[in-house]
Amino acid sequence: MGFVAKTLLSSVLVSALAASAVASDDDKVFGWVENATIEPWGIMVKAKLDSGALTSSLDARDIEVFEKEGEEWVRFRLKLTDQQNDEVFSDRLERPLYRELAVRGAGGRDERPVVLMNVCMGDTVYEEQFSLRDREEMHYPLLLGRRTISHLGLLDVRETFQQEPSCSDDAEVVPHDPEDQQA
Repeated sequence: MGFVAKTLLSSVLVSALAASAVASDDDKVFGWVENATIEPWGIMVKAKLDSGALTSSLDARDIEVFEKEGEEWVRFRLKLTDQQNDEVFSDRLERPLYRELAVRGAGGRDERPVVLMNVCMGDTVYEEQFSLRDREEMHYPLLLGRRTISHLGLLDVRETFQQEPSCSDDAEVVPHDPEDQQA
């Protein structure tokens, strides 16, 4: 066997060993695009898993921060097309304001409200932080950032639709961890 062949074989073996050391049999593998359901309504939407974003983002319209019983809340309207039946879910919701998110980009600085909501990925419900913004011009109404991805399992950026959402009433629920200060 020649030098190049031995080197190539060594690289493949090292890569396989490294991958098996990182992944356990219990780890679920998610693609860079997955179906997810927004709970408790069970609205199925396409979600982009974006390791370049820290905080997840959800398509919301008519966003308004207001005071309720001495605390800040957010009122907003979801406009999501359910992937299962093509119906549009356009309810107005109210959630406590979890925090404000300052986003800096090419267009300048933007402040977005963040709320806690539940999303079903695979067979588990995750309570996560979602910044609210109008994502009408985006391909995906739901973007899942690193805070959420870190709870899911492994991300295979070469694949899509690896885990179908199947959360029942007795599905495992992973509560939000306020100590999770990923940067």
